[in-house]
Amino acid sequence: MPTVTLRAHYDGERIQLDEPFDLPPDVPLLVTVLVPEADNDREAWIATGRQALARAYGNDEPEYTVADVRR
Repeated sequence: MPTVTLRAHYDGERIQLDEPFDLPPDVPLLVTVLVPEADNDREAWIATGRQALARAYGNDEPEYTVADVRR
């Protein structure tokens, strides 16, 4: 079954398509809801990423030169 992705929004009562599209009555639909991220979740992920980068590129990481790269 072919699919089409359509942009839409919820107006508080109904799902409204953002652009016209001819849909026959009773056509089956799949609806994916994009839930806005909570700010605290975003900040937690950013902090986790920073910690991982600090571990990967910490002061104990050697400085590699061009001579260290194999061809």
